[in-house]
Amino acid sequence: MDEVAKLLNRMVEDGVILDYAVFGAVAQMRYTEAVTTLDADILVTVSNPEAIDVLGPLYKFCNALGYQPEGEAIRVGTWPVQLIPAFDGLTEEAIRMAETADLDGTPIRVVGADYLAVIALSVGRAKDFARMLSLREVGAVDDKQISAIAGRHGLAEAWLRFQEKFDEA
Repeated sequence: MDEVAKLLNRMVEDGVILDYAVFGAVAQMRYTEAVTTLDADILVTVSNPEAIDVLGPLYKFCNALGYQPEGEAIRVGTWPVQLIPAFDGLTEEAIRMAETADLDGTPIRVVGADYLAVIALSVGRAKDFARMLSLREVGAVDDKQISAIAGRHGLAEAWLRFQEKFDEA
């Protein structure tokens, strides 16, 4: 991941992206035990999110540095990396509020656990609920924070349904 962090930081420094944050399974591993994943998902903010080919300049930049496309991802060292533009207010806020971790001396921005949980809630697949349960089990998230974030992003009812389904009586 060190090479990924260095590439992302360079993309910010060179103005290719405005900001980024690791999310998904790779981010979850910061808070829980290791989980199986095939790629690293990276939320990015760009200067022109409405562009038809929003990822084109990102792929071009990476290609110029020798990183090759691999399906929807870019191979960075051993990692297929998916660059995903922030797609709603929740993901934009998650990037703004991301935590900066130290990866062997290289800073890397990671979506906070509460935001990971709410993003998982918004997607709503079984594996996303499992991610939420895992984060709750290890005490990485705060239910009040999840409730507040979910409420700000129209997910209050989904959060209540999740609690009704998974919280012990």
